[in-house]
Amino acid sequence: MADLGSMEPVATFCGNCNCGCPQLFADEAAPAERSTVINDDFGQQARMSADRFGSIVEDAEAGKPDFVAAGEVIPVRG
Repeated sequence: MADLGSMEPVATFCGNCNCGCPQLFADEAAPAERSTVINDDFGQQARMSADRFGSIVEDAEAGKPDFVAAGEVIPVRG
């Protein structure tokens, strides 16, 4: 897992195992455009603004994004 430093945990996705589940953090010390952090279960990070993260959540809730798994497009359903 990456160094948490100034990051405050917001959510853990899965959390039903001990495998290092993806987590969402708020980094108050980071510039606003990089203050929302997602750590995956391999220790990699994606950083973005809170507004950008909010728009991703809104799109997902509306069923807009599609995900690709094993070469197949899987529509997200609400």
